[in-house]
Parts: sequence; structure tokens; C-alpha cells
Amino acid sequence: MSDISIRKTGRTGRITLTRPKALNALSYDMCMEIDAALKAWADDDDVAMLVIDAEGEKAFCAGGDIQEMYDTGKAGDFDYGRRFWRDEYRMNARMFEFPKPVASFLQGFTMGGGVGVGCHGSHRVVGESAQIAMPECGIGLVPDVGGSLILSRAPGRLGEYLGLTGARMGPGDAVLAGFADYYIPEADWPALITALEETGDWNRIDKAASTPPPAPLEEIQGDIDATFGGETLRDILNALDASDTEFASKARKMIGRNSPLSMGCTVQMIHRLRGPAATIRRALETEYRFTYRAMEHGDFIEGIRAAIIDKDRNPTWSDDLYDLKGLRVSQMLMPLGRDALTFEEETS
Repeated sequence: MSDISIRKTGRTGRITLTRPKALNALSYDMCMEIDAALKAWADDDDVAMLVIDAEGEKAFCAGGDIQEMYDTGKAGDFDYGRRFWRDEYRMNARMFEFPKPVASFLQGFTMGGGVGVGCHGSHRVVGESAQIAMPECGIGLVPDVGGSLILSRAPGRLGEYLGLTGARMGPGDAVLAGFADYYIPEADWPALITALEETGDWNRIDKAASTPPPAPLEEIQGDIDATFGGETLRDILNALDASDTEFASKARKMIGRNSPLSMGCTVQMIHRLRGPAATIRRALETEYRFTYRAMEHGDFIEGIRAAIIDKDRNPTWSDDLYDLKGLRVSQMLMPLGRDALTFEEETS
């Protein structure tokens, strides 16, 4: 059975992730199939809108399938990972810029690569089981697949908090932080999707929407803004250490598990993208600067080893949390020159 189902149904282009036993983790081939569909449907008059969903109750998509990326990188071959990220990011841009409405239905876990598929559309739906997060700093990466742009647009300093801690958002928080638009009880999804297929009328989503549940992040927004507003990772650490609140203690513990280099670069990226001039392409190009170097010069290989391969949860990061050099951050985010991410069609 294929890992993904792509078809036209009624007035819609339909994409369904179909590997629930793997939490619908996104493989390179799945990315390329989605990209091909987006190209084909952009000018297809039979397709009024896109509807994206996934099989299983546990996850829409819990992230990217990174086993082969780890295996090749561990062997000193960085080209596969760079190609994976490059082509995935191009698909993410195509999804963000798609000229027709895109509805996504996000149940359970939506993390990492799942955000790139499910959180760039025009009608992003969450239900009661939704758990959305950008936990990349825990494996030596940065919030990518365009997630850095969403984080930069979140209210106050929620972007820095969510990016550095990898905290999970329930449905209310996901709407608050800008990762989702609508809350609709999951029992109502099948009938709504059928109606969308039959009519292509995306306005039905607005009519089906309910008031989102409370957003716990609202209650700690003041604490987040007070402690995550620093210019650098060290500034944020100092603010957390100087606070005697339960919030600060928990946040500091969450940060302590993650790659200092990844977190330092995440802060810098979010700051660079904050403002009206930022675009999805600028975000992805900045993310690619980091991921291009992540295996050779960063913590990705060690992060995957500790979290997924050996599962000892005891990574040895390349940099000290309290002594991360600004030069290290600058080196990871420097322009890539001829290797920079571009969005032109391949000619060869």
C-alpha cells in the first residue's frame, strides 16, 4: 500500500497521508508526490480547492522520515539530506503560495515536516486531539519547513518560547499562535469533507467552525513576553534564571534538553523574520542555510542518535549552553552562495 493517496474527488484535489503506523511521517517520495500534485492542480479548472487529511487517530503527520538522512549523514554523505530539505522546502513554498484555497484537517500530532504540509494552507482545521509543535531544537535542527515564519508572526514572544522549548499546542493554543484557523469537532470532519468534495465551497468550513477551546498560552503570555524577549539565547537564559516563577523553572528545564546551537540560531532566525517584509521564501532560504550545514557542522547527527537511534536521551551537544559564541550562530546562518536554496524549476 502506498504511503500517500493523491486523487481528484468531485471539485477537490485530495491528499491523504496513509501510513498511520508510522504516524504518517513524511518521506522524500511523499514530498515529491505532493509537489507534483500541487503543480498539476494549480491550473486545473476541475479543482476548486485542496483538501488534505491523514489516516489514523494519533497523528496528522508527526514529522519527517529521517532514518535515511541519519544513515547517510553518519557515513559522511551529506548530499541526501541536503537534497531532501531543498526539495521539501520547495514543496512547502508551493503549498504556501498555492493559488486556490487549501483546507487541512489536523488531528493528533502535527510536528516538524507535518507543519510544512498542514499549516501553510488557507483553512487549517484542528480538532480536540490536536497537538502541534516545532520540537526541532531537541534533535539539533531549527524550526523549519516554513515554521520559522509562523513563529515570527505569533503574538508577543510566543514564537521564541515555542521554538526554543518545543512546547506542544492544543487546539486553542494552535489557533492563538497562528498554526491553525478553525476549531471543528473531529466527529464533524467526515461529513464536512464530503460536502467540500461535492461542492468545492470552502465557505462551508466557516459555517462549521466552533469557538476554540481555551488557550493555556494566554495565561502565561505575560511571563513569556517578560523572559523570551532577549536579543540572544543568553539573554533569554539570564531572564529565566533571574525569575523565581514556576513558569521560568519549567521553561528553563525544557530548554536545558535542547541543542544550544540550534536554539541560538532559532532566536536569530525569528528575529530576522519578524516584520512585514518577511516572506515564506525568505524564511525557507534562511532555514536552509542552517539545515544545509546541520549534519557537517551542527548537532543533527548526535541529536538523532540520542533521541531515535540509541534512545538514551543524553546527547553531547557541540556548544555550551551558557557559552554559545555569536560566531557559531553567524557561521550557521551565513549565505550559502551557489548552494543557496532557489525556487526556480529544475532544468536538468
